[in-house]
Amino acid sequence: MGLLDRLTSALGGRTKRELRDDSDEVLFDDDFQRKLEYLALVSRRVFSGRLRAQRRTKKTGSGIEFADHREYQPGDDLRYLDWNVYQRFGRLLIRLFEEEEDLSVYVVVDASASMAFGGAKKFRHARRLAAALAYVGLANLDRVTIVTTADDVIEHLPETRGKGRIFRVFRFLEAAKAGGSTDLYSALRTFVARHKRKGLVVLLTDLFDPKGFEAGLNVLRYNKFDAYVVHILDGADKAPQLAGDVIVYDCETGDEREVTVTADVLGKYARAYDAFIASAERFCAGRQVPYLQANVNVPVDELVLRILRRGGFVK
Repeated sequence: MGLLDRLTSALGGRTKRELRDDSDEVLFDDDFQRKLEYLALVSRRVFSGRLRAQRRTKKTGSGIEFADHREYQPGDDLRYLDWNVYQRFGRLLIRLFEEEEDLSVYVVVDASASMAFGGAKKFRHARRLAAALAYVGLANLDRVTIVTTADDVIEHLPETRGKGRIFRVFRFLEAAKAGGSTDLYSALRTFVARHKRKGLVVLLTDLFDPKGFEAGLNVLRYNKFDAYVVHILDGADKAPQLAGDVIVYDCETGDEREVTVTADVLGKYARAYDAFIASAERFCAGRQVPYLQANVNVPVDELVLRILRRGGFVK
């Protein structure tokens, strides 16, 4: 991970009380719920525009977009006969149309201990983003599944449809707790083994994996899932307020290390952090995996609008 193991997982334990979640603040208040309806309206406009065609399946049926012809067979619905072809060539052909297929949306929330660092700002932000993205999918009648992970799949909200089910999503995410070590590879291997229906996987994570995040993303790619990475960032990870002789510990493994923190050390650490962010962007760009940085200080609705406008979420 570099530079004292990224100063022990982003200095992920300079004070243990910083792992505590701020449970006094309501996760999904009335204002948040009003914003969800606005996001659903925006997403429907996107669906009805240029991205709608991307949802078409290869299957043929009774849709509205012409796909192909086939020979008429006794018992076929005469309404689908192509009379223009019959008049010109004397052949009885049935018109086939493309069907539109609902999308399976899997929202995977990193619930490892590093997400709880700094008063659980990252974990809180990830859960609010997960709820917003789930609502967009539910409002558009997609199949939505929510999963929390650490070094394996922790909890699983089974597939659900219809925006009235958003309160099930709220309850699931409110009950979720962050803890344990990160192993995206193992967690996502379990995920793909349990979910055979291919679809879009939105991964909400800080990507702090001591084994590297790349193998986990490749699991999704090799198993034909469409991955979308939402990289949860907190400025405190890059610029910790430390000086002098301190003991830092890894919030996921509990390993401790004595470190003399100087301006030079913090400068090197900040550069290592920037290199880590750049490596994540390069990896995703090189494999055509949509990638979005989600800073905890940027409102959830603004981030979701960026996702919708980029066209990576609604397909």
